[in-house]
Amino acid sequence: MSVPARMQDAVGNDNKALPFMPSDALKSSQDAMKVAAASGHTVVLVDQSDEILKKSTKGIEESLKRVTKKKFADKPEAGAEFIEKTLKNLTTSTDAVAVVHSTDLVIEAIVENQEMKNELFKRLDKFAPEHTIFASNTSSLQITQLANSTTRQDRFGGLHFFNPVPMMKLVEVIKTPMTSQKTFESLMDFSKAVGKSPVSCKDTPGFIVNRLLVPYMLEAVRLFERGDASKEDIDVAMKLGAGYPMGPFELLDYVGLDTSKYIMDGWHQLEPNNPLFAPSPLLTKLVEEKKLGKKTGEGFYKYK
Repeated sequence: MSVPARMQDAVGNDNKALPFMPSDALKSSQDAMKVAAASGHTVVLVDQSDEILKKSTKGIEESLKRVTKKKFADKPEAGAEFIEKTLKNLTTSTDAVAVVHSTDLVIEAIVENQEMKNELFKRLDKFAPEHTIFASNTSSLQITQLANSTTRQDRFGGLHFFNPVPMMKLVEVIKTPMTSQKTFESLMDFSKAVGKSPVSCKDTPGFIVNRLLVPYMLEAVRLFERGDASKEDIDVAMKLGAGYPMGPFELLDYVGLDTSKYIMDGWHQLEPNNPLFAPSPLLTKLVEEKKLGKKTGEGFYKYK
């Protein structure tokens, strides 16, 4: 399997890169694994239990079948071959330490919890080869704080994929003040190798997309809280007036109100005087009532 030259230089391996992602049973992780495996990379999916791994692998296989129906509509045999080759590049394990011994690139995608991520990186740092690059798929936490839990700050960066990963071409590549240029170029090249269009950003809260998107959604909530417009009209206005595929309330329900609140709370702690990050009483109330959006059947809207 071929990998970009800069990636080879960075990881010290002439024939393969081995991405490693804890799945945490997240759809985004499954999709990211599928994209990496489909592009020819050898992938090891790691999680805490075989049950979760079986569920994740099944999800990847089902997703591949849906992709091949469109991509190989007139060539079913080629589609079957594509699925077989992709799955051959994917293995699973519950032993992160054993896997990391032969890993060139670690991409972490566990829950958005600073302490848990730091603990994982600190443990893996003790056993990973010196050349191994660490990356986080975090959407809200600062990469620098994660890197500080390791001894490889120069070989640490961010790789933020977007949902749904197979369809969304963007990857945000985050470079901290300590990330070496060599590591940064390796992460950019890896992103291109898996068929994505990478953009670079400094280690600022929310990076590019979420830094603009989350305050926009919260401002829509404040507009509704003040009684200036209904949530339905706000959604219609942004879809028809701005050309957005979803209105802010539809998007909040899709993302998960708890996720959006968690992100904003974290930013508010970092910058308590920034009005863009001010907490929303209505959002807090809905989260406390467990009305988290589509995943619970009710958020700003009700779902069957």
